[in-house]
Amino acid sequence: MCHILLVFESVHCASMRLPLLAHLLFLLLAAGRDVTGETVDRKPNFVLMMVDDLGIGDVGCYGNDTIRTPNIDRLASEGVKLTQHIAAAPLCTPSRAAFMTGRYALRSGLGSTGRVQVLLFLGGSGGLPPSETTFAKRLQQEGYTTSLVGKWHLGVNCEQRGDHCHHPNQHGFSYFYGLPFTLFNDCVPGEGSDIMADLQHTLGNLIMLLGVGLFSLVCVRVCGLLEVSLWLLAVLVFLSILAAAVWYIPFKCLQTWNCIIMRNQEVIEQPMTVETLPQRLLREAQNVIKRNVDQPFLLFFSLAHIHTPLFKTPAFAGKSRHGGYGDNLEEVDWMIGQITETVDSLGLANNTLMYFTSDHGGHLEDADSIIGQKGGWNGIYKGGKAMGGWEGGIRVPGIFRWPGRLAAGRVVDEPTSLMDLYPTLKYLAKDTQPDRQSDGFNLMPLLEGKVERSEHEFMFHYCGIYLNAVRWHPPGSDSVFKVHFFTPNFSPPGAGGCYDTKVCLCHGEHVMQHNPPLLYDLFHDPSESRPLTPDTEPRHAEILQQTTKAVERHRDTLTNKKGSDDTHSHPDADAGSVQSQMTLDRILWRPWLQPCCGTFPFCGCKENTTHI
Repeated sequence: MCHILLVFESVHCASMRLPLLAHLLFLLLAAGRDVTGETVDRKPNFVLMMVDDLGIGDVGCYGNDTIRTPNIDRLASEGVKLTQHIAAAPLCTPSRAAFMTGRYALRSGLGSTGRVQVLLFLGGSGGLPPSETTFAKRLQQEGYTTSLVGKWHLGVNCEQRGDHCHHPNQHGFSYFYGLPFTLFNDCVPGEGSDIMADLQHTLGNLIMLLGVGLFSLVCVRVCGLLEVSLWLLAVLVFLSILAAAVWYIPFKCLQTWNCIIMRNQEVIEQPMTVETLPQRLLREAQNVIKRNVDQPFLLFFSLAHIHTPLFKTPAFAGKSRHGGYGDNLEEVDWMIGQITETVDSLGLANNTLMYFTSDHGGHLEDADSIIGQKGGWNGIYKGGKAMGGWEGGIRVPGIFRWPGRLAAGRVVDEPTSLMDLYPTLKYLAKDTQPDRQSDGFNLMPLLEGKVERSEHEFMFHYCGIYLNAVRWHPPGSDSVFKVHFFTPNFSPPGAGGCYDTKVCLCHGEHVMQHNPPLLYDLFHDPSESRPLTPDTEPRHAEILQQTTKAVERHRDTLTNKKGSDDTHSHPDADAGSVQSQMTLDRILWRPWLQPCCGTFPFCGCKENTTHI
């Protein structure tokens, strides 16, 4: 009897455990599917990494065999490499505006008309307009946590200190740590000045002349050689003080005004300590990833490298075969490796799209007799930074990695654009809401190999607000034709860049108009060294005709169109449709707009970096 009871009890207990075991088994299987990502419908993460002024010829997987970039090369071998990835502009501010918005910079008012082609002062009122929409803002609306670590260079304030109308926080980034401006030579004493150096020199000479004149008049009056009115002396003293203030306060304090670090809308270091900047930016980027393991996130890691002044980090100084520039590039590669390792070690790789690029080509003219070349190398491509439509200034690295989604080692030779990131991220975030005019296309079909042709039949290359060149990839053809309406005048004559002015300009005597336009086939002549003629290219007339029609259609998408008989050498139509952010009054420094920690003008603070 006892035996029967024991058997009954065992059977009863086993029957009670079955539902519990089944439930546990279901949870384990569900957890397993979560790990593998097979059934969990979670939106992907995005890690976008942009280097400043990096030349396409600087990276190993794009042909460089003397600078070591194993981590960048690894991204390419594990993902998709784009060989014709094009920046929308050859300079920082307009290129980054186009990247963020998916639209040519002149649609945002960030195309220039004169010598000033980028934002120069944090205390200016120009920047990315509050009315613009960035991919960060779209992803934020889709539930993403969005972070920008590093360089911004798209403005801060509009009308008063603290309105932050252009700030990253107002453009969809819930977290910002980094440089609201950029790294430039004025940030390091002894490296010279990048900001209106000729104007600074002229103002300095004017002050000396006023000083000499004032001193001479005082001497003449004291010696009794000439009767000099005290009112005249007072006016000259006032003018001398005013000229000195106009020269000294904005220009000689640039390190304090422009070289700052902000965390969100708070200035936490002014002026910044450049020596520890790379480590701090890397730490912040890694922490963003670690904080957001359990939710979809966007990280835009916008490096301060490789813009001059070059860093002198001890661990990398003197280690490369290309001096300070090579040392900095190998440090960049190490930082990219650290970000990749962070993503992989947290188990995020299979659900994270990683992207690597540069904002435009390398700066060829940046060199001196002591250090040598301080700018990048653009490989076989002609031109570089600030050189309008020449390929070396706009063709940049483009690498996507997404294990399990993108085939490893795939190479895409089709024309693509930095502006394509905006619609690509929208598509992957399942953002189907209406949007405004876009100049980019979703890259996923091309990256996944579902299509072979880029949607970019035509691409438009601007220098400021001037249409510099047009690229045409005819349907059914391998050829990529590029038409140049004007090109920069290199100086001295015969040089490969604008060495007299340090950067090329887009207007007036600084350019040469071409009628008929210069024509190249980039498929057969990627270095743009052999212009096509009607004798060498049977389709010559057709190509010019097709590009002219494409320009007309493109201008129709620009609102408030201005009529003009000369559609190539004049400012483009959209310059009048939005308020220009690049006028002189918006560019120049205004003390009431200057970000400051402390009481203006006594700005100064230091971030605690003892733990780095």
